[in-house]
Amino acid sequence: MNYSKKIRLLGIVWLLICFLSTGHISGREKEPADTFGIVIHGGAGVIAKKTMNAKNERLYREKLTEALTAGYRILENNGSSVDAVEAAIKVMEDSPLFNSGKGAVFTGEGANELDASIMDGKTLNAGAVAGVRRIKNPVSLARLVMEKSPHVLLVGEGAEAFARQEGMDWVSPDYFFTKRRWKALQKIKAKEKKEKKKTSPGKNALNSIRNEETGKFGTVGAVALDKNGNLAAGTSTGGMMNKKFGRVGDSPVIGAGTYANNKTCAVSATGHGEYFIRSVASYDISALMEYKGLNLREASELVVEKLKKLGGIGGFIAIDGRGNISMPFSSAGMFRGYALKGKKPTVKMYKE
Repeated sequence: MNYSKKIRLLGIVWLLICFLSTGHISGREKEPADTFGIVIHGGAGVIAKKTMNAKNERLYREKLTEALTAGYRILENNGSSVDAVEAAIKVMEDSPLFNSGKGAVFTGEGANELDASIMDGKTLNAGAVAGVRRIKNPVSLARLVMEKSPHVLLVGEGAEAFARQEGMDWVSPDYFFTKRRWKALQKIKAKEKKEKKKTSPGKNALNSIRNEETGKFGTVGAVALDKNGNLAAGTSTGGMMNKKFGRVGDSPVIGAGTYANNKTCAVSATGHGEYFIRSVASYDISALMEYKGLNLREASELVVEKLKKLGGIGGFIAIDGRGNISMPFSSAGMFRGYALKGKKPTVKMYKE
C-alpha cells in the first residue's frame, strides 16, 4: 500500500471515530442529559383568575406543590421515574380537589368510576384500569397490571378481582362521595329533566353532558425523567360527570391519554377524551418527534392545534430525555407544575 492510500485510509478511520463519538450512527441513542425532573397536571378547563377565589387558589397551589414535592424527592434520591409518577399522582388522587380518586365525579347512575394508566418509557410496558369503584389509588392498580400481569388494560369487576388477588386493599364506594360533586350531578339531573320537554330523549343526555362538561376536565397526571435517563408517564381520572353507557375516556388508553418512550418523550393528557382517543394524541407527539424530527415543544403544540381543529379542548404535559418540558393547552387554563434539577418548583393555573 503506497503512502497516499495509507493517508486516505487513516482519514476515513478518523472520520468514522468522530461520527461514532457524536452518536450519529443510525440506531445509537444519545447519552441521557445530566438532569432529572417531574411535570404534573390537575386538569384543564375554565380556570380563570376572575373565577377563582383566594382560598381555592391557595388550596390548589398547595396540593399541586405537595404532589410535585413527592415525585421530585424520589427522583432526587435516585428513585425511578415510574416511582415518581405514581407518588405524585397518588397525592392528587387522595385530594377531593381533583376529578380523580377521592374527588371523582359521579356517573349518571350516581356512582364513582375510576380510570388510570401508567407507562414505562424504558421498556414500553404499560398498565391501565377502567371503571373501578373500590380502589383508592387507581394508578397503583394500573402499575400492578403493568408489572404483575401479562395484560395492559383491565376493567370493572375483573380489575378489582385482580386487585384483591394481588393483596390491594379495597375501600367502600362511600369513600369517594363528596358533597360538591353530588350537588353538581343533581344540577345536571335537574337540567336534563327540564330539557326533556325541548329535545328528544336520545339527544338530551348527550347534549346535557356536553353543555355541562365543556371546559371541565379534572383529570390528573404526571410525567418524569429520572437520573438514569428513563421516562415514565401516568394519568388518573374520575371520568365525565353524568356519563352513561359505561363510557371510558382517554386516560386509561395507552397512546391517547398516556404515553412514554425513552427515544422521545413522556406525555399525559387532559381534555375531551373522545377527541384524544380518535387522534391517538399522546402517541402522536412521540411520533412527530421520532419520525419528523420535531422537538418536544413543536410536536406538543402541533397536536394541540390538530385537536382544536377537530373540536377537542384540553392540553398536555410532556418531558423529553434531555429534561425539556412542554405544557400546551387550548382551554382557558390548566392546573400544572414542574420541578426540575437546579430550578425552583413552579405551579401555574392560568394562561400566563
